[in-house]
Amino acid sequence: MANPKTPQLDSRQLQIEDTDASPACVMTFNANDPSGAGGLTADIASINSAGAHALAVVTGAYVRDTAEIFDHFAFDEEAVTDQARSALEDMPVSAIKVGFVGSPENISTIAEIASDYADVPLIAYMPNLSWWEESEIDSYLDAFRELMLPQTTVLVGNHSSLWRWLLPDWPGERNPSARDIAKAAADLGVPYTLVTGIPMPDQFIDNVLATPQAVLYSEKFERFEAIFAGAGDTLSAALSALLANGHDLQAATAEALTFLDHSLDAGFHPGMGNIVPDRLFWAQADVDPEEEPGEEAGDANDDVELTSKPTLDLPPNGTTKH
Repeated sequence: MANPKTPQLDSRQLQIEDTDASPACVMTFNANDPSGAGGLTADIASINSAGAHALAVVTGAYVRDTAEIFDHFAFDEEAVTDQARSALEDMPVSAIKVGFVGSPENISTIAEIASDYADVPLIAYMPNLSWWEESEIDSYLDAFRELMLPQTTVLVGNHSSLWRWLLPDWPGERNPSARDIAKAAADLGVPYTLVTGIPMPDQFIDNVLATPQAVLYSEKFERFEAIFAGAGDTLSAALSALLANGHDLQAATAEALTFLDHSLDAGFHPGMGNIVPDRLFWAQADVDPEEEPGEEAGDANDDVELTSKPTLDLPPNGTTKH
């Protein structure tokens, strides 16, 4: 029963909070993942952890567990459009993240929406699609290449996945570098490419933000002796939120990679399959009972600083900057 003494608030009173104090909004297009490993679950947790507000548009649903993907059901493009337009007409968006959206029709409608918000950076993540039917993969990748990449500001993907997609006829004896992949992406309209999981000697992997002309940021991590589900969505969603909060691209990349590393390090095993990243690791830091009250808050966040920075040096989506 409601408290009879509680005063009623009109709409003007409910809007007293200064909009500058509200978190930046990130719209993410992705499939629902019932295992919680990737998809929208990963996006929402990562975006919130990076200090932004997730506008989550469901593009379909996986049939999967923590070990593998069995199937996927795509929403029709009208359902995707109606979800996105309704939210966008109500709230300003500071970044757009595109994950796996299930069909060429959904790619087309999302690209059309993104073109109406051309000043907003778009971060596109291309996952490994080897679980899918080959004919479905081909039509999806063709549509993504032709319609989404021209709208993309930063393309994120594993070295192996991007190599086989963007450089299928790679002639060299050596593996393509991040800059080689970035050049192939730039030819399709993408200014920046973040290539992850590049094999290195001594059980290390490299992660490189590149353009065709230069490596803008690089960070190596020791390879985990484990298989994770949802790492790519975690990284790309965190990057989207950090850009939305005003970080420049190099700073956002550094912090997103550190966030991913900590999430994997704190990963857990909820089922019988792969390990799931813990995107809320920062909320479960061990506290020394002898510490003074308040000390643990600063110590727990020393390694991963997910705070706003003043500038965002990015071109609008769909604009190549060399």
